[in-house]
Amino acid sequence: MVKESLQSMYEQAKEWVLEAGGQLRESIKTDVLVEYKTSVADLVTEKDREIESFFVSRISRAYPAHHILGEEGINKQKLSDPKQGWVWIIDPIDGTTNFVHQKQNFCISVALYEQGEPRLGFIYDPIAGELFHALAGQGAFMNEEPLPRLTETRVEEAVIGINSLWLTPNKHFDFKPIQALVREVRGTRSVGAAALEMAYVACGRLDAYLSLRLSPWDFAAGLVIAQEVGAVTSTVHNQPVEVFEKSSVLVARPGLHQVITDTYLHSSSPRR
Repeated sequence: MVKESLQSMYEQAKEWVLEAGGQLRESIKTDVLVEYKTSVADLVTEKDREIESFFVSRISRAYPAHHILGEEGINKQKLSDPKQGWVWIIDPIDGTTNFVHQKQNFCISVALYEQGEPRLGFIYDPIAGELFHALAGQGAFMNEEPLPRLTETRVEEAVIGINSLWLTPNKHFDFKPIQALVREVRGTRSVGAAALEMAYVACGRLDAYLSLRLSPWDFAAGLVIAQEVGAVTSTVHNQPVEVFEKSSVLVARPGLHQVITDTYLHSSSPRR
């Protein structure tokens, strides 16, 4: 019964994600109202709020006992203990700056956790028409194609996703070990949407993705999908990622993850 219920939620959520993605795809044809949140680099649009409201409305109607954690805070219900019950974690537009400036390289990210454990994950790029999705224990898919299990690769053959911000002096972490890693890999890329970059690791377009500071809605769905194909996920200090807290995140092919953490990140300590 529980498995049937999860499958039903999985199919329902997939429909919602595709519908919301269609709305976003249409919206790039028109002018969108853009506002600042914490700085001129931290953007929010009317579409961020509209898409999150769409999910809050659908989830609240279908699953009134479930909790919702969204980037824009549309749902005002407070989570006393997010590791109790069912919690949906939503980023209505991951890569809002790309959405505004490029009209591409952004995605919808939706995850469902039960008692703190991953159950469903969806990352949808509506411009590319690529839906990455996973039901825990059932493998991961891009659209309807199963994603193969990831194999190992060497650091010198790896292409990793990383924001150049973390290669310069910053208030969070020592940047020098990260620079050493970048000097050794085959190449680096920065898409500008954390969830999408985690999906790219899952499908083999990237071999690893590293960020030193993300929020739950940035990585919750990516963790579900990446783990289903055998990617190894952790903080940069090789600790489990606490999904309901801000965290550093490293997701990488097996083998490569251990080399990165043991050789390059072991001396990278957080700044206080």
